[in-house]
Amino acid sequence: MTEGGGQEQSRWITTVIMSTALQNHEISTILQRQQHRVRYSESVEIGSVIFSLSGVAFILAATQDLLMTGEEQFFKRTQKFINIHRNSFLVLSAALHGPEEWNVMFRIQRRFLGSNLRIIPVHNTAETVKLMLTIAKITSKPGADDTRYKMATTKAQIIENSPVWKMLQEYQLRCN
Repeated sequence: MTEGGGQEQSRWITTVIMSTALQNHEISTILQRQQHRVRYSESVEIGSVIFSLSGVAFILAATQDLLMTGEEQFFKRTQKFINIHRNSFLVLSAALHGPEEWNVMFRIQRRFLGSNLRIIPVHNTAETVKLMLTIAKITSKPGADDTRYKMATTKAQIIENSPVWKMLQEYQLRCN
């Protein structure tokens, strides 16, 4: 127990596989500072961050880069990425998501409609790392089991304390 009365959380540490292009990126530094095991690979798609134990993969893209370099090459890279990774996320970063950025996101959504790609807009590196770690932790084996247990417990408590449920039970008792 901590001083605030809550339970102490154990730190979650995992292995992260990143493209070598991200070796000197701020995301790599933040993950290493948080004691995650970061491995680099030239065989993964440029801009990829893969949490193999969780089964999720992220591809990072800056909206401004897409506006300047064109989308066709990016679409090819993204298609290759989602063909390889079942649980794939595109992390689309921009300091401000204005009309141009939302238009880019709309074109990407339209292009990959029906695929297993989920698009997440972010504003900065800290937000990017936080969302990737949250998704990876929730989808990892112990995390997913814990989340399922908490959801089942919460559902049972809601049903147990529901006035509608109590009314139905009273109605059933009167009918018997």
